[in-house]
Amino acid sequence: MAEKKAKKSLVIVESPAKAKTLERFLGKHFFVKASFGHVRDLPKSKLGVDVENNFEPQYITIKGKTKTINELKKAAEGADQIFLAPDPDREGEAIAYHLAQALLSSKKVNKEHIYRIEFNEITKQAVTYAIEHPREINLDRFYAQQARRVLDRLVGYKLSPLLWQKIRRGLSAGRVQSVAVRIICEREREIQAFKPVEYWSIEGLFKTSADETVRAQLYGRVGDKEKIKINNGQEAQALVSQLEGGTYQVADVVQKEKRRNPTAPFITSTLQQEASRKLGWGARKTMMVAQQLYEGIDLHGESTGLISYMRTDSVRISEQAIGEVRAAITQWYGAGYLPESANVYKSKGRVQDAHEAIRPTHIEYAPDSIKNDLTLDQLKLYRLVWQRFVACQMAPAILDVTSVEIQGNGFVLRASGSVIKFDGFMKVYLEGQDEDKRDEDAENLLPLLTPGQAMALAELLPAQHFTQPPPRFTEASLVKFLEEQGIGRPSTYAPIMSTIQDRGYVGKESKALVPTDLGLLINDQLVKHFSDIVDVGFTADMEAKLDMIDDGSIDWRQIVRNFFEPFEKDLKIASDVMEKINTDEKTDEVCEKCGSPMIIKTSRYGRFIACSGYPNCKNTRSLVADTGVVCPECGSKIVERRSKRGKIFYGCSGYPKCTFAVWDKPTGDICPQTPCKGFLVIKRARGKAPFKKCVKCEYELHEQDQTTAA
Repeated sequence: MAEKKAKKSLVIVESPAKAKTLERFLGKHFFVKASFGHVRDLPKSKLGVDVENNFEPQYITIKGKTKTINELKKAAEGADQIFLAPDPDREGEAIAYHLAQALLSSKKVNKEHIYRIEFNEITKQAVTYAIEHPREINLDRFYAQQARRVLDRLVGYKLSPLLWQKIRRGLSAGRVQSVAVRIICEREREIQAFKPVEYWSIEGLFKTSADETVRAQLYGRVGDKEKIKINNGQEAQALVSQLEGGTYQVADVVQKEKRRNPTAPFITSTLQQEASRKLGWGARKTMMVAQQLYEGIDLHGESTGLISYMRTDSVRISEQAIGEVRAAITQWYGAGYLPESANVYKSKGRVQDAHEAIRPTHIEYAPDSIKNDLTLDQLKLYRLVWQRFVACQMAPAILDVTSVEIQGNGFVLRASGSVIKFDGFMKVYLEGQDEDKRDEDAENLLPLLTPGQAMALAELLPAQHFTQPPPRFTEASLVKFLEEQGIGRPSTYAPIMSTIQDRGYVGKESKALVPTDLGLLINDQLVKHFSDIVDVGFTADMEAKLDMIDDGSIDWRQIVRNFFEPFEKDLKIASDVMEKINTDEKTDEVCEKCGSPMIIKTSRYGRFIACSGYPNCKNTRSLVADTGVVCPECGSKIVERRSKRGKIFYGCSGYPKCTFAVWDKPTGDICPQTPCKGFLVIKRARGKAPFKKCVKCEYELHEQDQTTAA
């Protein structure tokens, strides 16, 4: 236990922003310093793991951190107590461990004076409690982080040279990242192999005697238990002929009350998914902005942490936070919006339940009340967190749901609609697609109908459809899939998303993750020769074993050994049997500089044309796909390009003289609006057919509009 009357105490955190916030709560006997993240790590220039000596890691001081360490040591030498306060997770525990090792290299620093503290939110109460309840560094948690680091290093530094040798220089592989690439590649091949199947639906528009409209879908024939299948236009037209001219009436009306419960507060993965759906953000941006909100924002001249720790897989909420939000709900919305007891949510799978869910630290700071103190991005994310947390402790919404069955000519047509009777939590927050559902519900309101009531058939609307392939993964859906499979942890999702794109193995089209040619090639080789490394089940099992190291129930060195021994055998076999792959493609072109044949090469940024005389001749140029569309600014061709992060865009072939570029595929059409005359591109929105949109104004042209125009 730390002595309360200590003359001087040093607190070390990771970032200056976090240090600034802590200084608000700690008195004159405390001074706060930042380590600026990790101070020691494995060397970049070599393996850094002594495989022959029980996998002993060989840590070194990170380049540029010597000055920081010396400053921290000097501060520690003059302190009576040293509190190590990096983030409350495995990565933070590793930082604390390495900080302690660095400080203890000074003979003036006593090990007995070093304490580890952690807090899930940067508030005065949480920080004070942490100072009053210090602990020793949790070696099991550190060993779990170290095991992950060693495993990843062994895979990366042992496998990458083989890829260099057999495919081309500069390639690399990662233990978890390669699994993510495999998942994306397999989904892409599912899509490529998919054969769409035609089917039709028939909708009937009915009128009541009061001229009210009811839209009902053909279900089938009277007495059928399964919905009718309409395979083509001929079958649809035959059914339309049978449906026409008959008399129809309401056969049944069922009304029932439906309760919709609020969604659990955010954890890391759900925050990333919702920020993707609602804000269009990638995982990396989401975590960057969340880190800012956690570490501290200047409010009225004081640095204040606004959300709890953002790397968590637990939906647990502290009793104090529940008490505060329940009082606020009563005050702001009335007692009717408060359930009798607090809503309790259960975490799925194996979680680090020491952490809470992501929530606001000061419920009284409603988003609009502090919007002038936040950047636009900070405000957007804070609003999501604040609204989701308030809503999770509110009463369910109550909907009146009506189902109607209409019969005639021996057929059954069905319609359904709902009306919100009590909005409950929906007054504050709706999750993702639920917002679209709410709009659909409002459009599907049904008039008051009674059994036996006559219905006049006004129109029959047959529609052609085709089955759709599985969708490509987005960052949000891939994070969700990885979480469901038990792969990765809250601190790893964002780095996984960044790494697979930075390496050029995966690109983006709109929000969709698409494997590059290079990604497909490397994945095929890894699946063929290192099936365990890229196996979903194997990787998930390794995550579970890392958790067991954290629990203290298994030795980290044994886990590494059990992994490495068969991996090393696979490496030797692959080195002997894996054929060298020439990824260069011949062309009929000749280099205009030296006369050598030109070849097509593949890099992390896509394919390009290069001189085969390299390195004597370094002539290269982009290999681009012609879209067949003319640039509206200079008349040159518009071609498909790929950004440095692998994202596809469309730009003028006259670059750099002409810089015209758009992210969405151009159509070649000009906006008909006057005086706009902008450029139309193909836009895609979730759950909707592709449509044309102007890049300059709000003009949109949807499929039904085009049909009507025709």
